[in-house]
Amino acid sequence: MAKNIKTNAMRILDKEKIEYIPYEYIPDENDLSGTNIANQVGLPFEIVFKTLVAKGDKTGPVVFCIPVDKEINLKVAASVTGNKKIEMVHVKDLLGLTGYIRGGCSPIGMKKKFPTYINETAKQHEKITVSAGIKGCQLLLKVDDIVRITNATLCNLIN
Repeated sequence: MAKNIKTNAMRILDKEKIEYIPYEYIPDENDLSGTNIANQVGLPFEIVFKTLVAKGDKTGPVVFCIPVDKEINLKVAASVTGNKKIEMVHVKDLLGLTGYIRGGCSPIGMKKKFPTYINETAKQHEKITVSAGIKGCQLLLKVDDIVRITNATLCNLIN
């Protein structure tokens, strides 16, 4: 990523005067896993969060951010969001729904503001990273700032 490129997520953070640090990496199309990204940027798994997009039977689209080395518990996620059932959005539908692609989906700056939930383990850290909105860049920012900018709810999503 060129130094002068700004993603939609970065523009939003800049406009809101929210400080962030970009962490660039070389995307591996054979391994888009968050753990691979965390290893590349040299940050612990517990502060590198992946963004997952799902649809609830009652709420429609919902966004989840969880540590890259964890799996979401869909029953817990459904309960937290007021749904009976939640299923992940298919990769082919991600761009049209969010404006982002797999491996570059940020909870900041989606086409529409969807209900957003961040795993409560984020509270154990001052800062976490989320995708900058493109493959090849993560943004490190304060947990309080990401909660505020996305209007997120902190809750358990992985047990």
